[in-house]
Amino acid sequence: MKRYLNILLALLILFLGACTEKQHEQAGAEEQIYTCPMHPQIVQNEPGICPICNMDLVPVSQSGTEQGELMLSNSQIALGNISTKRVKYGDVNSNTILTGKLVLDETQTDVISSRVQGRIERLYIKETGQTVQKGQPLYDLYSEELLTLQREYLLALRQYQELGKENPRFASFLEAAKQKLLLFGLTEGQIKRLARSGDPESRITFLAPTSGVITDIAAAEGQYVSEGSILYRLGKLNRIWVEAELYPQELNNIEIGEELAVSVQGFAEEAVPAKITFISPEYRQGTQVAVLRAELPNKDDQYLPGMQANVILPGKSGQDLVLPTDAVIRDEKGSHVWVQTGKNTFQARMVTTGEESASNIAIVSGIKENEKVVTTGAYLLYSEFVLKKGADPMAGHNH
Repeated sequence: MKRYLNILLALLILFLGACTEKQHEQAGAEEQIYTCPMHPQIVQNEPGICPICNMDLVPVSQSGTEQGELMLSNSQIALGNISTKRVKYGDVNSNTILTGKLVLDETQTDVISSRVQGRIERLYIKETGQTVQKGQPLYDLYSEELLTLQREYLLALRQYQELGKENPRFASFLEAAKQKLLLFGLTEGQIKRLARSGDPESRITFLAPTSGVITDIAAAEGQYVSEGSILYRLGKLNRIWVEAELYPQELNNIEIGEELAVSVQGFAEEAVPAKITFISPEYRQGTQVAVLRAELPNKDDQYLPGMQANVILPGKSGQDLVLPTDAVIRDEKGSHVWVQTGKNTFQARMVTTGEESASNIAIVSGIKENEKVVTTGAYLLYSEFVLKKGADPMAGHNH
């Protein structure tokens, strides 16, 4: 009986040894799987070269043990350009730069209209966008009414010269005739020239009442105009507007009255401050953008309408954790990031996102300050996990 027990014990030892050896062989076999770092769909049991990119195949390292965890080799991390960054509180819009455009300040637009009925004989400025100075000729006008007023002035002048010393009333008649000419748009110099020549002018040249830029021309040579007809629109340049388009997530970070920085293209100096004066209360038709308008000082009229500018939005107070936008992976289940949990080990983590700019995104929940988050190569980790484990790294998470 004792002999039989010894035989059974020996057989049991041999069986356990065989199982252990088989497990070692299976483990060794698993360790001998090779893949391409750039094309993880290429898998084989021996070293070789990737048939797609001709790179050397590398051994597949052991996966992480926790749910959604993945372990990579040093070469995989280097070839996949995977980098991490400690998450910190910051400003979502600290680097948000909008493309803007300089436009005329509409509150400083002057309308030049005809003060008398007549015919436009000549337009001195026929193109919009030209700069004019105060006193510069704008147009010539023929008017029967102005001819009559000039004759009245010359008659009053002769009466004053002949009878003014005997009767002071003629001085008031002369002054009244002069005021009529001034009200109809003639200048002091034109009235003095009329008094010296003694001949009425059939064509009166009207001058620019102020300096600015011609924004609209509503008249043409040979056209008959009535009293009050608009001829030109003139905009001033001592102050100019900059307009930019905003997306919904950017509207919450600005308010009317705040200052932002504006950099006008073509000027080497640093960005200059501009004050926000208007934010459109509705989106432009057919779009999801609103218009921001800021007031920009224009010293020496150096900025002109139509110039391009960069508008830098003010940042937030820094109450949210901020990551680069590329660090967040979005799918139909939600948003997640890859957090480094150990050496060469990464874990998928579901997060709740907040406001977003062109380059940054706020993380409301899901990660903590100072945790290391993958900022480049997140999608490669996602693909590697799916290929290795054949499952979604966020499977089983509450969304």
